[in-house]
Amino acid sequence: MWSDIARKLWEKTLAAVRRNGDAIPYIAGEDGLFDDHSGGISWWTNGFWAGSLWQMYALTGKAELMDAARAIEGKLDAALTDAQGMDHDSGFKWLLTAGADYALTKNPASLNRLLLAASNLAGRFNPAGNFIRAWNDGTGEKAGLVIIDCLMNLPLLYRASQLTGDPRFAQIAALHARTAAKHFMRPDGSVEHIVLFDPATGERTGTLGGQGMGPGSAWSRGQAWALYGFALSYRHTGERVFLDCARRSADYFTAHIPASGLIPADFCQDADCAFEDDSAAACAACGLLELAERTGEEGYAGTARRLLTALTEKRADLDPATDRVLTHCTVSFHDKRHNHPLIYADYFYTEAVARLAGEGVFLW
Repeated sequence: MWSDIARKLWEKTLAAVRRNGDAIPYIAGEDGLFDDHSGGISWWTNGFWAGSLWQMYALTGKAELMDAARAIEGKLDAALTDAQGMDHDSGFKWLLTAGADYALTKNPASLNRLLLAASNLAGRFNPAGNFIRAWNDGTGEKAGLVIIDCLMNLPLLYRASQLTGDPRFAQIAALHARTAAKHFMRPDGSVEHIVLFDPATGERTGTLGGQGMGPGSAWSRGQAWALYGFALSYRHTGERVFLDCARRSADYFTAHIPASGLIPADFCQDADCAFEDDSAAACAACGLLELAERTGEEGYAGTARRLLTALTEKRADLDPATDRVLTHCTVSFHDKRHNHPLIYADYFYTEAVARLAGEGVFLW
């Protein structure tokens, strides 16, 4: 089944490349076709389409896919020279572009880009509180904003240490992950989205609801970031605290999967609220597959297949005449628009399907 879906995905991906050239998509339109993203070259999602291209290149070896991915990688050079454009999401942008390129082709220019991005991310580390600062909007107390999403960017630092032999990058990543384990995990296994720290002292001062329904709720994509992010830190460090956090995050996520298998935007939303987030389901599936590989426990893989089967049967558009793949995503609970395509949902779905098919490439 999964090999067949992977083949459909590469056929669809190749058709999208031929339609769109080196466009960098974000949200497909109502016609299912991509528009080049207008949010600026530094936008946090700008590596995901290239990541899908590299996944499909690893499967097929088709040069068209590599060429399109490299064109996006070159465009992102403009972000590397924009101080305000560089933020905590460097892993999303450069692991899936330059990191993938170097892993598959040993392109020296890609290694240079990866190390520049890793150095910038490491420079966001605050030793007073052992955290990597999120965003760039403002100074003062805003310099103490930390978000659960950053766990998914830490593999850029682990990879930099592996490639250079310099342990500082991995040390910073592990320190941040330990801070997240201490301050983001709740007793029931759900996670905070935003935690506030005093940037001068490192003291925790509060939390914010962020992109979830509100303070104390359980934003489903944040739960997926925690599940996969902690599992990745465990892969790179072997520290049991990260495995424990990944398990607790997975247990909470799994316990709240509806009978439909389709994931709500927030696990605390009312039963009659129709907001969904396929990106949370796809990312969680990737994290569950990682946990299954790390622990040998088939239950995690079974839950991943359950999520992916629901997406495939109910929410996946595999028609090569359209660009989108998953159709029901939510950026933020309080946005006006819901249940629409998102490029990062498509990436995580592609990664998970390729992994189940035994034909993907590990980019984290």
